[in-house]
Order: sequence, then structure tokens, then C-alpha cells
Amino acid sequence: QVQLRESGGGSVQVGGSLRLSCAMSGVSSGTYCVGWFRQAPGKEREGVAAIDSTGHTMYKESVKGRFTISKDIANSMLFLQMSKLELEDTAMYYCSADSDDCTGAGGDYYWGPGTQVTVSS
Repeated sequence: QVQLRESGGGSVQVGGSLRLSCAMSGVSSGTYCVGWFRQAPGKEREGVAAIDSTGHTMYKESVKGRFTISKDIANSMLFLQMSKLELEDTAMYYCSADSDDCTGAGGDYYWGPGTQVTVSS
């Protein structure tokens, strides 16, 4: 059974920082592409950051330089370090895993239940 569980969300002020964590079971980030999506009320889910099995990273343009994705394969953990948070970063953040290693070839896709990040002034 594949299970993903996010943690680390919360309420922060503009300019603050948070580190999100994702505990993974039944899936290895050494094989799967793993990453983070987010969805704000009334908006579509959007990709934030991802890291494939080789360690190649991908970021949404608006978070480049502010967010850093990393993984700990041995401990089945995924992280998203978020700094200089902006109001627009407010969303539910979801951990994800893609069995086709983000190649677009098609495969199994998994999601965690999400963790809320709220940025306020």
C-alpha cells in the first residue's frame, strides 16, 4: 500500500519560512519522481516543485530562489523548504509520487491528504 503523509504546514507572516515534510511508504524516491503540488480555493492544482529519481529538480517559476526541494531516500522522506513566503503561497500543499519518473509516459500517481499553508500580513 502506498501512503504519503504531509506535515509542517501552518500559519506564517509574509516573509517567513516553513519546512514541509512528507513521509512515504510503499514508494521509493529513488525510483519515483516525487514532489509538491498546491491548490488554493477556487484555483486549479499547480505543480510547485519536483525531484526525479536522478536528483534533477524542477520548480514553478514563481518559487525559484525561495523554495528548495530535497529528499532522503534511505528514510523515505521528502522536504520542501519555503522561505520569503508571500500571500500568493497560501494553499493546501500535497505531496505526490509519479511512477513514470515525471517523464509523462503514464503510470501510477499518488497523493497525500495535504497540509495547509496560510500566509498572512
